[in-house]
Formats: sequence, C-alpha cells, structure tokens
Amino acid sequence: MQPAPAGGAHEHPALPTGRPAAEILAELKALRTADAPTRGGRTFAYVYDAGREGLDELAAEAYAAYATVNGLDPTVFPSVARLENDLVGAAAALLGGSARTQGTFTSGGTESILLAVKTARDHARSTRGVSDPQLVLPATAHAAFHKAAAYLGLEPVVVPVDPVTYKANPTAITAAITPRTALVVASAPSYAHGVVDPVARIAEAAAERDVLCHVDACIGGWLLPYLRRAGREVEPFDLSVPGVTSLSVDLHKYGYADKGASVVLYRDAELRRHQYFAHAGWPGYPVVNPTVQGTKSAGLPAQAWAVLQHIGEDGYTALAERVATASDHLLEGLRATPDVHVLGEPEAGLVAFTVLTPGVPDRTSAAPDLSLLLHLADEMRERGWYLQPQLSFDGLPPNLHLTLTPATVDRVGPLLTDLAAALTSARALPPVTADPALTDLAAGLDPDALTPDEIAGILAFAGLGEDSGTGGLPERMAPVLFLLDALPGRLKERLLTEFVGSVFRLR
Repeated sequence: MQPAPAGGAHEHPALPTGRPAAEILAELKALRTADAPTRGGRTFAYVYDAGREGLDELAAEAYAAYATVNGLDPTVFPSVARLENDLVGAAAALLGGSARTQGTFTSGGTESILLAVKTARDHARSTRGVSDPQLVLPATAHAAFHKAAAYLGLEPVVVPVDPVTYKANPTAITAAITPRTALVVASAPSYAHGVVDPVARIAEAAAERDVLCHVDACIGGWLLPYLRRAGREVEPFDLSVPGVTSLSVDLHKYGYADKGASVVLYRDAELRRHQYFAHAGWPGYPVVNPTVQGTKSAGLPAQAWAVLQHIGEDGYTALAERVATASDHLLEGLRATPDVHVLGEPEAGLVAFTVLTPGVPDRTSAAPDLSLLLHLADEMRERGWYLQPQLSFDGLPPNLHLTLTPATVDRVGPLLTDLAAALTSARALPPVTADPALTDLAAGLDPDALTPDEIAGILAFAGLGEDSGTGGLPERMAPVLFLLDALPGRLKERLLTEFVGSVFRLR
C-alpha cells in the first residue's frame, strides 16, 4: 500500500484562459517528486526497469506517433491490426503456440484475465450447458481472478496450496473440479511467492474432465522462456503443455514496455470467439469489441511493439540472465541473514521472505514475527528501499515481497547491507501490538452494516484517517498493517475500500 497523493481535485479547476504549457509540465514534474522512483532499482514492486539507456525515450516516441490513432476500428486504421498481430504472434511463438493459436492485445494482466474468464464462462455455457459456473483456483492465484468472478458471475472455488512449497496442489485441484467448473487456473509464477505451479498435472486433470485451463503467466511469460534460453531449468508451463487452453502474459512486466500492454492467448480461434462482444441491434455502427475497451489509443500497442523490436531475443536473454544473477545474489544473502526465511523456491524474478521470532533454537518451529517484519519494512523505506509487505492469509505467513529486474543487479549488495542494519534497528523498536478488545469487537462486526461514521472512526483508530499523515497515511505503516493483519477478511476489505475511496474524492 502506497501513500496517497497530497492535494485535492479542486486545486486547479478549469481556468477561462488556460495555463502556459511550461507551467503545467513543471507542476507535473513536481508532483512526481513524492512518488517512489520507477527507475534505479530501489523500488521492488510495481515497476520493471530494464536498466537500458534510451528505452523509455523509444517507448515515448512510439506512443506519441500513435497516440491519436483509435484502436477501435482496424478497418479504418489497418496499422493497428498489423501491430497487434505482430505482438500476438511474438507471444505465441515464445509461449508454445501452434498454427491454430490466436490472441488479443489488452491493457494489462487484469483485462487479459477478465477476458479469459469470460471466454471460459461462455464456452462452458454453450458447449456444456453450465448455467452456474465455478472458477477453480489455488489460494495463491492473483486477485484479478476473484475480480473477474465477481464481475462475471462465477463462483470462486479456492484450493489451499502446499504450505512448504507454496505451489498449487494438483490432487486438491482435481478434487475441486465439478460439472460446474468452467475454468481451472495455474500460475507461472504466482505473484505472492514467485513459484511456478505444477502446470502439466493441473492441465491434465482439467483436460480429463473437459474443462478449460488458464495459465497466468502475466509475470513469467516474458521471462521464463528466456531464463531457459540462458541455461536455467524451467519446467514446461505454456501452450505447449497438453490441456493448457489459454495463457496471459504482460509485456509491461518483463517485456519492459510501458504500462498498459498485455496479451491473452487461446489454443484456437473458436475458443477466442467467446471473448468477443458484437452488437448490431442499434442504429449506430455495428460494434465488435475484442476487449473490454471500445475506443483505445493505439499508442499502447505501438510502444510495446517498438520495445520488443528493439530489445530482440538476444537482448531479452541477456536481461533474463541479469534477473537470474540478481536473484541468486539476493537469495544467498537472505539465507545467510539470521532470522530471515525465504518462502519456497523462487523461480522467476520474484522473492518473498519472512522474519522469524528471534531466539528460538529450533528454526523449523519458529513462527514469523509480524511486528519485526513490519518494522523492517518501515526501516527499509526510511533508507530509500520499497519492499512490499504481504499480510498473512489462511496459514500462509506474512512476508516482504521483492520484484527483481535487470536494474537491481547492482543494487542487491547495498540492499543486503541496509537490510542487516535495518533488522538491527527494527529489533530495538518496541513490538507493535493490537488492542485485543478491538480485535474481539471487530470479529463480531458486520462490514456491510457499518455506517460511514463508524467506518471513519475505525479508519481513524487504525491510523488511516485524513489527519494521520501525508496523504492520509502515517509515516510508519507497521501499526496500521499489524492491525489490518488481525482483522477479518471482509472487514479488512471494507476498510480498505473506504480508505481508497477517501483518496479518490473531491475535496
């Protein structure tokens, strides 16, 4: 969770005479100074930095060349189809596609996942008569699948993962498949822990029951194949695996394009047909939308196309080697740090670690120290590093998440040095605690029945009130996150929804 931007929506209402361009651009630049850096290898979440000179400028110029082109209608702007076909073709060639494979360029992983879930729902409805579809997914599947289920009317069936490896359990997933199952999900890798699910076994179980299987390779799709090319062992996970029927891959992650670039692939055009929306029952132009969006700037596929063309296969292989080197160095350092425990065996640029309770002789029985972990995150933030806190869930431990990129190779050493110092500082701080009376009270609350005033009071108590700090967040997040970790899931979701709503509101 990031601090909210300062300022309100009414600071610059529309002016009768407008403002000078230089003044506007200067203000935009000034606003960015409060943000975490997106380049330089110190922000270990949300951003993917290739560390290559000139790449940002190339993407910006390519976007500008197509910014005014409307991607809605490729018959009017045929270059849009050329760009998309090239991008989808590159993804299919990299990810085990065949001559039958088809796909679509989308605005990001969430839209790719939404479209894959819609496709599976409509396919199950038309081919098997499923009217009340289910979505079977491991507990570590991305939240975007739950969003898709909520939007599209599927029932999510969440299956626990292996508590040691953090990988999906094929046996448990197989047992969860029913005649209502429209789609089974696997991750390559899962975001939370950076481990690749046993895709082949999951896809086989789905295929045996005539159910579609989607691989969420939004993160790993443009990295794992190049890690294999660089000599790393990578288990098959893509469309070459029997039973895998669709796959999502983000070009704005390890493809290093700017945000707003993803591809969803299907085994064939007949399956992809269920993704499309078409409507001719109105007096306007006939509408055919492959994606959720209608009108959209062709600048996004243009910049992604330019970046892929510029880096090339050898370039991506070299960048993957840098990610692997950074990961090796980081994992070695983390495992040598007292009380630090790496979760699972990270395989694709993502690493998660927790901090164990100090002084427990048997480390196999030592529990995570949530207070120390969250203090550590704050201490690292003060030293200029952003490590993403992830709270506990269904027996899975709280942890700090790091996304490694080529730009982090030279930062791992300083990071580990600061981590050791930050741990020492964190251990010296008073433990964070949550008022038991408050947590007991929270356990009995109905989140949907709370009034706005009651929500505001709870947010203020939790440290998320408007006066709690810059942009509505305190300077140190440990007390807030500790309390959130103790709250029931539905109440946690309601509080965070109201908090984010308070950030995006007119003042």
